[in-house]
Amino acid sequence: MATKKRSNFSAGSRSSSSSGSSGSSLIPWLGLAAIVILLDQVSKITITKLFSYAESMSVTSFFNLVLVYNKGAAFSFLATESGWQRYVFTALGLVAAAYITYLLSRHASQKLFCWALSLIMGGALGNVIDRLMYGHVIDFLDFHYQDIYHFPAFNLADSAICLGAALFILDELRRVKK
Repeated sequence: MATKKRSNFSAGSRSSSSSGSSGSSLIPWLGLAAIVILLDQVSKITITKLFSYAESMSVTSFFNLVLVYNKGAAFSFLATESGWQRYVFTALGLVAAAYITYLLSRHASQKLFCWALSLIMGGALGNVIDRLMYGHVIDFLDFHYQDIYHFPAFNLADSAICLGAALFILDELRRVKK
């Protein structure tokens, strides 16, 4: 009789649908994270080749492409600090990626959960690469309302993190319903 393994995660526990997972089942999820990193880095390289710092190009009435740098975290949190935040956010991203890899290896058969974690990991590592290479994160997607309100500029890595977080919440809500 197969037993179910359990591991603690956040406030609750996730049950694994298999009694063990092989290393090969981790490959698709790491591959998805790698695709996110690749798309993120290619988009950032393209923007930095085509734009000067703070240069903006209107694409629609509510969307611009703009090259800006963020030394902080989401919404420029701690961006004006003296530089220590670069190392803290880099370390945080690396620790998160390691923990996510562990979770992926334990729950590789849970597709929605792993999609969410892979997107989050790819986005986090995309921004870690920026911090290591440039000392800041490259942002370029600028949504606004009539030049009155500008949502903080972001990038594909940030988008992957947000999408992953939404999928994670959806997965948790589905799991709690069962």
